[in-house]
Amino acid sequence: MEEVIINKVSASALITLDLEMFYPKEETVIFDLKDHLFMGLILKEKDYRDGLKAIDFAKYKNKNVCITCTADAVIPMWAYMLAATKLEPFATEVLFGDEQFMRNTLFLRNLSKINPEEYADKRVVIKGCGDKAIPETAYVEITRLLRPVVKSIMYGEPCSTVPIYKKV
Repeated sequence: MEEVIINKVSASALITLDLEMFYPKEETVIFDLKDHLFMGLILKEKDYRDGLKAIDFAKYKNKNVCITCTADAVIPMWAYMLAATKLEPFATEVLFGDEQFMRNTLFLRNLSKINPEEYADKRVVIKGCGDKAIPETAYVEITRLLRPVVKSIMYGEPCSTVPIYKKV
């Protein structure tokens, strides 16, 4: 008689949660105030305002934009605010910081839309491998959101998990 092979992983009550589903979809670009500095050191208000008028901000449409200054210069706060007012009508998201800060912020925002009660008393595996780099903040946040309601949290793949939390 032939032995039947049973896939115990697919038959289990495990729920796999792939954090790639919450990865920001839009392209992220940098708006660097360094490009508007006089001699790479000083921001002159009139020149800066004129420079902003010359930019076609439509090129930022549907993109996440990080406002920053990569030059070692003192930038007045209003300069960042002025850039934000020009970018906001076009960009999907405008934040101060770098691409990593943007990715972390948007991950947290996307994860906040999860209803933890949907996972109440479930065994959840947080998928560990994928095509995109998932920031540590996302793993910490999903753990924080789910721990109060789930039966258990594991990390990895359903066939090979690392236990993270188990309700006692």
